[in-house]
Amino acid sequence: MGMNGGANGGAVGAAALYARVERGGAPAAQDQEELVRRHAPLVKRIAYHLMSRLPPSVQVDDLIQAGMIGLLEAARNYDAGQGASFETYAGIRIRGAMLDEIRRNDWAPRSVHRKARKVAEAVREIESRTRRDARDHEVAEHLGISLEEYHQMLQDASGYLVMSFDDLGVDDEASAVQLADRSPGPMDGVQQEAFRRSLAEAIASLPDRERLVMTLYYDEELNLREIGEVLGVSESRVSQIHSQALIRLQARLGSWIRPE
Repeated sequence: MGMNGGANGGAVGAAALYARVERGGAPAAQDQEELVRRHAPLVKRIAYHLMSRLPPSVQVDDLIQAGMIGLLEAARNYDAGQGASFETYAGIRIRGAMLDEIRRNDWAPRSVHRKARKVAEAVREIESRTRRDARDHEVAEHLGISLEEYHQMLQDASGYLVMSFDDLGVDDEASAVQLADRSPGPMDGVQQEAFRRSLAEAIASLPDRERLVMTLYYDEELNLREIGEVLGVSESRVSQIHSQALIRLQARLGSWIRPE
């Protein structure tokens, strides 16, 4: 009875907390502390999901520390009037804080950025010429390297490509949060909507396996090992497929993405 009472009390407490928070305006100090306590596990979940795509030089503890700062800021600044739930808002803030931490350390060598751009250019040229999906061996031949070297290049670029994709900020709710943090210009909504349409079309046109990996990673939030089990391939092969999908998207969305 005591255990059930505790569980029921926790559920009631959570419901009361969200009812107060979602009335609008900044949460009270006590509610901020409770939001942080209840959503601390979300920080770890996002950190470990990101880690599956990042090099060993990135420490999970650093991501968790940055994510906790993002969660604290989310608890202080949340406004239910913007339309997103607190968990959605907090997830965006946590992930953004972690990506900022990675960028500050600038772990990706310039050569990785340069190679990723070269691959995207090769994919764009091949698909423009053939009017179909560029194949791995065609990209490798275009770059003058072996298929094995091309796959290694995809592996090396995987973490950088994930950050580039996250930088697009095209999730509907993420875009709403970003616009709420500043004064949007009259064209912001139009441009966001046009870009989201272009991105949705580009994702829909991906080869089946690449599109499935994107769905499992971003929508279902599976890690690379779990995706490998679904597809019956190795974790490193999933990483390569994911990188190829992101590079293909960069190639097809070239008019929207500024080169670094």
